[in-house]
Amino acid sequence: MVRLIFSIACIAAGYHFHPFGLSKYVAAGVGLAFAISVFLFEIRLQRASLRRLIGAAIGSILGILGSYLMGLVLARTSIPEGSRSFLDVGLLLVMTYIGLVIGANKGDMLNLAALGGLFGSERSTRRMPKVLDTSVIIDGRIADICEAHFLDGVMLIPQFVLRELQFVADSADSLKRQRGRRGLEVLQRIQKMPHLEVEIADDDFPNIADVDLKLIELAKRYDGKIITNDYNLNKVASLQGIEILNVNQLANALKPVVLPGETMRVFILREGKEYNQGVAYLDDGTMVVVDGARRMINKTIDITVTSVHQTTAGKMIFGRIDERTELQSARVSQPHAVNDVPRQVENGGRHSETVPSGERLPRPVVPDPTRETE
Repeated sequence: MVRLIFSIACIAAGYHFHPFGLSKYVAAGVGLAFAISVFLFEIRLQRASLRRLIGAAIGSILGILGSYLMGLVLARTSIPEGSRSFLDVGLLLVMTYIGLVIGANKGDMLNLAALGGLFGSERSTRRMPKVLDTSVIIDGRIADICEAHFLDGVMLIPQFVLRELQFVADSADSLKRQRGRRGLEVLQRIQKMPHLEVEIADDDFPNIADVDLKLIELAKRYDGKIITNDYNLNKVASLQGIEILNVNQLANALKPVVLPGETMRVFILREGKEYNQGVAYLDDGTMVVVDGARRMINKTIDITVTSVHQTTAGKMIFGRIDERTELQSARVSQPHAVNDVPRQVENGGRHSETVPSGERLPRPVVPDPTRETE
């Protein structure tokens, strides 16, 4: 409503005053064009931070002051009136523009907290969108994180990311097609969350071909953060001063802390690379390598943690079979003796050799001296 009233006022002013000798209808059109330009300028200012606005205001004021002082110097020269007026107007425009641009660029150096706390809370209350990467959308865990209210505010989805998702969803490869459709379903889940504000950014950078570099430029333009799983994008954006929210780093930080000497119960899934090793996995995907567990494949056992190693791919836990599990396994595998006590079998006044298993040994070749001679 305010913009409509402002537009009507500009059109009416142009129609009534018709400046520069213009006709009334042409002047009304100029008034409408002026109102539209003011609206575009207003939209652009809404994206700027308070520090940039203060810097731009101070710079433009200093530029106007500098042009006024230079105009006083020109007034004492013998330059003709027409040329001097042209120089005054030119200096006013140039100095104001330079002051505005330099003040806006250097505005981030202002310390607003030093002004008695008047603008100290500006950083926490201003709009800081989170730009979503294609990899984190396809991964799907971002929806669960948002659903748990660990993220709020504005979620910015670039148009070129949507195009990439659509291209993957329409792929001839069934696996890629499934991943793309899952990414679109994740975006639908995020849009339905009431505590999030999802916006589609139409900004594109035709001179930049790489999607990662486009994300970095978009984050700079909106003064936002990038949510990604891409390791390379994480490094490149960090070097350029962009804040990164990495879902993989969050997942590693939330993994349970395991210390050497602790016991845990795992399911031995397969054989390890080294001799007599078994490999298990925790619920969060952490690999557990157990020494001496090759014979325990497809069994659930208790192990004792010996060491924990942190790698770029994640955390690895090394352990050995717990002593109680070893004793129990040995007790189960021990064979039960049958007919352990030797027994005498009489057969026609003769005795036979006996063995623990009850088998009869071959008949001796040497005659038995105890046998009576017929």
